[in-house]
Amino acid sequence: MSIRHILKARRGAAAVVVTATLALTMAGCGGDTAKNPEKSSSARPGAGNSDSGQVVPDTSTTLATVKGPKDIDLVINTVKRESGGFVTVNGQMKNNGSAAFYDMSPWRGTEQEVLGGGISVAGATLIDKAGKKRYYILRDTEGRCLCTSGLDKIDPGKSIPVFFQFPAPPESTAEVDFQLPTFPTVAVKISE
Repeated sequence: MSIRHILKARRGAAAVVVTATLALTMAGCGGDTAKNPEKSSSARPGAGNSDSGQVVPDTSTTLATVKGPKDIDLVINTVKRESGGFVTVNGQMKNNGSAAFYDMSPWRGTEQEVLGGGISVAGATLIDKAGKKRYYILRDTEGRCLCTSGLDKIDPGKSIPVFFQFPAPPESTAEVDFQLPTFPTVAVKISE
């Protein structure tokens, strides 16, 4: 068999693999968002700004309030164990001051993957003290955090919804420490 025929066969096989991969990817990501709003990207927990019509977290409960830099408070509303093997933390960043707050860059952490992704809350971690493990924010296949991103400022007297998704600790772990740079560590209970 000549090299020309071998190269032609390899190109054909590569095309089949790429086509199959794309088909599977599209099938896994697709769905009718009109019938199933959970599949819509705007339905991610706490995604985006409440002024843009995005989903706003349930603020009827408050698990913890942590004082941060300047007049910023992080309010944690829910910490829920999800069926997919992850934990979602929902909350709000509140600006209790009289000036807009812009200094959010420490919240994105120092991992190389997050430094190029804009301002986010990807620097958050969960710590399972009993299991002696630290859990970092989950990432999608392109390295973007499964957390609130695209932050630029918090206006005075306003709050913005935030969410963080982590790998789930073992079922026996009912309480974890939540950390976000520039905020003190806080212990929170995981609900089922």
